[in-house]
Amino acid sequence: MPVPEEGRESTRQERKRFLLRLNPDLHEALERWASDELRSVNGQIEFLLTEAVRRAGREKRRQG
Repeated sequence: MPVPEEGRESTRQERKRFLLRLNPDLHEALERWASDELRSVNGQIEFLLTEAVRRAGREKRRQG
């Protein structure tokens, strides 16, 4: 996803960037899984983490 230009509003939330170190075997398994589901490895990791957070009831609570 391209980073929004300064001063330009984005309809999507900006994403945090951080370094993640993975065991090479785990990374390889994630690559295969992501490929099977037509996602990037990053997209697959984000999907899995989002699902885990949802199942654990840890989503951000909406105000209102």
